[in-house]
Amino acid sequence: MTVSYTLKVAEARFGGFSGLLLRWRGSIYKLLYKEFLLFIVLYALLSITYRLLLTQEQRHVYAQVARYCNRSADLIPLSFVLGFYVTLVVNRWWAQYTSIPLPDQLMCVISASVHGVDQRGRLLRRTLIRYANLASVLVLRSVSTRVLKRFPTMEHVVDAGFMSQEERKKFESLKSDFNKYWVPCVWFTNLAAQARRDGRIRDDIALCLLLEELNKYRAKCSMLFHYDWISIPLVYTQVTASHLPSPSAYCMCCAVCDTEN
Repeated sequence: MTVSYTLKVAEARFGGFSGLLLRWRGSIYKLLYKEFLLFIVLYALLSITYRLLLTQEQRHVYAQVARYCNRSADLIPLSFVLGFYVTLVVNRWWAQYTSIPLPDQLMCVISASVHGVDQRGRLLRRTLIRYANLASVLVLRSVSTRVLKRFPTMEHVVDAGFMSQEERKKFESLKSDFNKYWVPCVWFTNLAAQARRDGRIRDDIALCLLLEELNKYRAKCSMLFHYDWISIPLVYTQVTASHLPSPSAYCMCCAVCDTEN
């Protein structure tokens, strides 16, 4: 989950930017500190090897290799590759955020389309929105660690009131290799069609509006599932990572500077 820091920059004040750089939770330092420590260890080992263990002739060969690596690094459009990759990652992250299904608009349509002030009418509206929330819970369990910890099994989903025991049996009887988040949407459409036949939904236009809103809601659930299922191509990720300077390259450049000085 994203760590919010909006309140920290709500007002411009002295040291505000430095405070953002020094934040630990959700920062790049927390993500990369292990690799950075490994880089420091390798750098120190190569530096000690160059200064204490190599002969003068070996240092000369080492320096030639360092110069060759330095010239080859200039041939790689590193800024372009990293810039494009960062743009891709940020756009993907924002698209995932905008794909989170929010039930507010669907609830307004249900309230306006499904009529009845009796117990049957209230239960019908609550069941429709419960099916929509159940679809979002099922898809969020596969993309969010916190939601999965909250609902590790279908029994927890039943205990939370999103699904009845009978619905759970129907749900588990359907065999599929993929996430079955769409099943509650099918229940939703069947229940909406029954409400139209019973006169709870007064015309076909209201039913069409309700189903269109449900399709928008389901489309967002589908996008979240596909973003989790289809990640950024591994080849491009590896190419970007391989273009980053390695610890040995840094140490070679240091050796060249020492030799030339």
